[in-house]
Amino acid sequence: MSEHATALLTENVIFKNLHPGENNSRTEILAGLHLKQKTINPKYFYDTYGSELFEKITTLAEYYPTRTERSLYTQYANAIAELCGQNCVLIEPGSGSSEKVRLLLKALQPAAYVPMDIAKEFLQRSALKLGREFPWLNVHAVCADFGHNNNAPEGLPEGKRIIFYPGSTLGNMTPEKATQFLQNLRTTLGHEGGVLIGIDLHKSSETLTAAYNDSEGVTAEFNLNALNHINTLTNSNFEVSNFSHHAFYNEELRRIEMHLKSKLDHIVRLGQSAIAFSEGETIHTENSYKYTQESFQALVAGAGFNVRQSWLDDQQLFSVHYLELK
Repeated sequence: MSEHATALLTENVIFKNLHPGENNSRTEILAGLHLKQKTINPKYFYDTYGSELFEKITTLAEYYPTRTERSLYTQYANAIAELCGQNCVLIEPGSGSSEKVRLLLKALQPAAYVPMDIAKEFLQRSALKLGREFPWLNVHAVCADFGHNNNAPEGLPEGKRIIFYPGSTLGNMTPEKATQFLQNLRTTLGHEGGVLIGIDLHKSSETLTAAYNDSEGVTAEFNLNALNHINTLTNSNFEVSNFSHHAFYNEELRRIEMHLKSKLDHIVRLGQSAIAFSEGETIHTENSYKYTQESFQALVAGAGFNVRQSWLDDQQLFSVHYLELK
C-alpha cells in the first residue's frame, strides 16, 4: 500500500496510511545517537515483533499496570460511558492490539473507533480482528506517528471527540512534552471533547523495578529488539548481542528509565555515519514517569484541562481519569 493510501478492508474497517518515510526515521535516529546521552525514541520498539512482545509483557506476573487498568475499565465502564456520551468518536493513539477498548465498547457504543499506531501490519491485523468481533462498529484505522500527527483523520462521523489514551503512555513523555501533547489535542477535541487516560502511580521502587525486569526476560528482549527494528529501517549494523537491558527507578525524577548498555567498546555503522560506543555506555530508550494524584492534576491544569473524574484500584497502583477542557 502506497504512502497516504486509503483502503476499505471490510465493510466496517477502513485503513489509512500516514506513516512517515524512512528518511524521516533515519534523521531522527541519527540525531538521538549523536547526543552526549545517546537516545532512541521509544516508538522504535514497535515493529510487528516489538508490538507482539509488548502484548506478552502485559500478561506477565510482575507487570501490574495492564491487569489493574483492565479491572478499572471493567468495573467502571458504565460510569465512563456516561461521561463520554452516546455516539462519541473514540480516537486511540498508540492503539496496539486494541485490547482495552474491548472492555468499553458495549457500554460506549461509539459512532466510530479510530485506532492509530506506527506498526502498519500489526495495526491492520488488530483492526480486522476487532471489526470481526464487533460487526456493528465503524473502525477507521490510521497508521501514523501520533507524536508528530495527533490530529484526527478526515472523513469521520459527527460526534463528540474522545481521546482514549490508556496504558500510562503519557508517562513515556517528560512532563514538559506531556503538557505540550495534551495542549495539541485541543484542536481535535473541539469545545465538547474529552480525554480518557490511564496514569501509573508512584509507589515502591521494588514493585516498579520488578515490573520492568521480569524473570522471563521479555522486557529485555523488547528493549533489545529496538536495535533490530533500527537495523531494518536504516540499514545499520547494530549487533544486539553487544548490548544488555538495564532498567531502574529514578527516585528523584519519579520515573523508570530503560537503557541499552554496551558490553564492550565498538563502532556501529548507520549509513555514512560511524557511532562509537564505550563499554558501559548506554542508549536511553524509554522513560516511564509515575505520578501522584496531585502531581497529575497539576500537569493537566497546566495544559488547560480539568480532571472531571478519577478511578483508582484499592491498592492505588494505577489510575484512570476523564479530562475535560477548562
